Amino acid sequence: MSILINKDTKVIVQGITGRDGAFHTSKMKAYGTNIVGGISPGKAGQQVEGIPVFNTVEDAVKATGANASVIFVPAPFAGDAIMEASYAGIELVVCITEHVPVQDMIRVMPVLEKHGTKLIGANCPGLITPGECLIGILPSMIFKPGNVGLISRSGTLTYEVVNMLTESGLGQTTCVGIGGDSVSGLYFIDLLEMYENDPKTDAVVVIGEIGGDAEEQAAKFIKEKMTKPVVAFIAGQSAPPGKRMGHAGAIISSGAGTAEEKVKAFNAAGVPVAKEPSEIPGLIKEKLGK
Repeated sequence: MSILINKDTKVIVQGITGRDGAFHTSKMKAYGTNIVGGISPGKAGQQVEGIPVFNTVEDAVKATGANASVIFVPAPFAGDAIMEASYAGIELVVCITEHVPVQDMIRVMPVLEKHGTKLIGANCPGLITPGECLIGILPSMIFKPGNVGLISRSGTLTYEVVNMLTESGLGQTTCVGIGGDSVSGLYFIDLLEMYENDPKTDAVVVIGEIGGDAEEQAAKFIKEKMTKPVVAFIAGQSAPPGKRMGHAGAIISSGAGTAEEKVKAFNAAGVPVAKEPSEIPGLIKEKLGK
């Protein structure tokens, strides 16, 4: 099994006629993702990679039965694009767009909650169930099917760690890049619960970073609710206080959100924390008794 997406997921691309939308549509389709339509207002009737283009998400859902959407529209319009998908009944929205205004995301969240829409992102690389479905910009060649789940706030660290897992013989069930914005969709606890309930996921890798307390909350959830082994890595261990490092959410303020606090929380929950990403495959194998 997997979480969130599989070979039966029907995907539409919002912003399919733009440069990034068209480019990544071709990559997702080549991987085998079931892309059933695209959205570009005023361009209904056109095709991209043989995929029909619709004016609205509502039109696409009615015509194709789509249940997932990936967003490549510019930042000023991304919030409205997310809400349009939610109102149209899309179950999972993956927003790749970065620099989406915080105010827009605050406006979006109640709409998602009202309609029961799950969101990954914004400012994320997407997710993949290897061998079945890729939604986003992840480099598909490094993934392989297996029994390890992965959640990451960092896109590039996702690629680095997955490549190490694959080279060490550890395939993946589903890998999710949740992004590093201060207001985001599904986060560690949401996904950890899904992995805990997925019979094919035997272990989970959590890649966190400085800023906020999401990792501390995740550690508490793991200690109280999870039976499956978890291994972690925290990026930004040498970041100075008050300095934002890469992501909008990666800032230490008033002594909170430090790498030291996060490592301490995970260790207290029985989660080993790698000092370097290269240690993660070995820690997973230890947990799985390989």
